[in-house]
Amino acid sequence: MLKFVFWLLAGVNLLVLAIGQGYLGSFRTETREPARLKNQLQAGKLTLLTQEQATAPAAPPAAEEGATPAATVPAPPTTYACTEVGNFLLADGRRFEAQVAALDLGDRQSRRNVAGQDISSYMVYIPPQGSKEGADRKAGELKQLGVTNYFIMNESSPLRWGISLGVFKSETSAQSQLASLNKQGVHSARVAPRYSASKQLAYQFRDLDAATRARLEKIKAQFPEQELRSCK
Repeated sequence: MLKFVFWLLAGVNLLVLAIGQGYLGSFRTETREPARLKNQLQAGKLTLLTQEQATAPAAPPAAEEGATPAATVPAPPTTYACTEVGNFLLADGRRFEAQVAALDLGDRQSRRNVAGQDISSYMVYIPPQGSKEGADRKAGELKQLGVTNYFIMNESSPLRWGISLGVFKSETSAQSQLASLNKQGVHSARVAPRYSASKQLAYQFRDLDAATRARLEKIKAQFPEQELRSCK
């Protein structure tokens, strides 16, 4: 009886050992690596990757064949908001006007008057006193110093309520008068040039494309003393 129990236990142990080692298969799906590889579909086509290949970033997907590339947006054409040419004397301005008429710019072309820059004379004067009362007060001081040849400027100009002490053709004559007034005790007077009232002309052109601007530059080249410049 003891021998039977001994051999029964030995047989059970052998059976458990055989099952544990996989000699008799498994009652569940094989999970050992050789069996797992055998169960893969087309296992012979599998390729084992190295560590470097496994950690490398994925390549971007190739563009689909026949895909239409994104359309390139064309750059906007160059435009010149405001271009000015000047300053013309009246005769040259008329000639320039006649030539730019061919550009047919309509209301995109305009003309403005520019004050002349030629000195016509020199004035000895006392700067503006701020009001009529201030100018009258300064005139009273001049009288007390014996100065009687003066004129209060009351017109609308930057020198309004200043006092003119004489206008001279040359700067030398004006400086001589200033020296004489200093001797009389007038120390606030000074000399300033006066400019001619002759008008000059400047022409402005707006919203020009590159081709029209080039044509304008070609016309301006016939007037080399004039300047082509940007404006507002």
